[in-house]
Amino acid sequence: MKSKFVKSTIILIIGGMITKVLGMIIKIVLTRTIGSEGISLYMMVLPTFNLFITLCNLGMPIAISKLVAENKKRGKKIVLPIVPITLLYNLLLIVIIFLISPILANTLLHNHNTYFPLIAIGATLPFICISSIIKGYFFGKEKVFPNTLSNIVEQLVRLLLTVVVVGKMMNYSLVLAVTFVVLINIISELSSIIVLILFLPKEKIKIEDFKRDNQLLKEIMGISLPNTGARMIGSITYFFEPIILTNILKFSGYSQEFIASEYGIINGYVYPLLLLPSFFTMAISSAILPVVSNSYSRKDYTYTKFKIKQAIFYSLIIGIPMTIIFIFIPSIPLKLVYNTNLGLNYISIIAPFFLLHYIQAPLTSSLTGMGYSKEAMMGTLYGGIVKIFSLIIFSLMKIGLWSLVISSILNILVVTIHHIYYVNKYLKRK
Repeated sequence: MKSKFVKSTIILIIGGMITKVLGMIIKIVLTRTIGSEGISLYMMVLPTFNLFITLCNLGMPIAISKLVAENKKRGKKIVLPIVPITLLYNLLLIVIIFLISPILANTLLHNHNTYFPLIAIGATLPFICISSIIKGYFFGKEKVFPNTLSNIVEQLVRLLLTVVVVGKMMNYSLVLAVTFVVLINIISELSSIIVLILFLPKEKIKIEDFKRDNQLLKEIMGISLPNTGARMIGSITYFFEPIILTNILKFSGYSQEFIASEYGIINGYVYPLLLLPSFFTMAISSAILPVVSNSYSRKDYTYTKFKIKQAIFYSLIIGIPMTIIFIFIPSIPLKLVYNTNLGLNYISIIAPFFLLHYIQAPLTSSLTGMGYSKEAMMGTLYGGIVKIFSLIIFSLMKIGLWSLVISSILNILVVTIHHIYYVNKYLKRK
């Protein structure tokens, strides 16, 4: 069991590195193909896209992973009844996107060119959802290779289509090219689904396998809705962040140019650099979820404690050296990754607190695996509330974008300490 967890983590880390590199290549190709104007248009649509991805998944992959890991029912008895329900739900989301896209484009985003890219989001949702559900099944079975391979194939297909097709779309219009950037997700997710299906057990599927199980649905919703709630809280906090900053800092006498420039440096260079080790810790958190779910359901609490400590230990092995680099020689990774020195004044101050952020994902997965998704969601909620209120208070103190830095640090502290407390609390009882 121990070697399986370590093996899964290593596969996920290697796969994550390959996927990350391919993602960076895609960004470079995309930037050169559609230019700064096209990137700006795509970035305006991206928050809505991310929000609907959260909504379309509805936390199902995590719930399925947990239930499959507990071995209470055969995998197909858990996965198949969910498929028609989620497809109908995604059809509803598509209708909602069609209805709100004119308002989003013309009233909220003040850019009619975003209309067709927004509409395109709807077409991608069912494919993203089905892919995520199957990946949740494999995580529950602790079979990470299919997921890793499907992610790599997905990125390769996305890169190929970006190189071959997006450039041709630019010959017609920028809006068409950006719309196709969104639609690429249909083909890339479909390729991912095909790869995943190849690894599924060759079992005969009957019509009755799709029959709705109300008890199962209740169990899944009990896990998935808190996870969705936690992600929604993060999305809403992120949505209000620039609005609060812009309005209060402008009221305090800062220029729009200064706010936009510093906000871009923090979110474009500082945070992405500090979050680079996160694909390691996300791999660890994905691997630990089914392990904790399985051992906790078997009431093997000693083993559960050991695996959680091991996940935190592995996260710190990766996080500590990176944190030391970010504190003492931040200019080297910043120059190496982004070829800039902008943001140096922020990185060394924030880096020590991001060490806590690196163990946050394994702690969240541990709470979910033990059946305490609501507590994980509440931690995110408390962190979001603290961040918003501290952002308002510190912005009024005329300390520039340091108000954002301090509020982000407080968010990390609140969420991580909350998670540590509850993981310790529920395991101490056993």
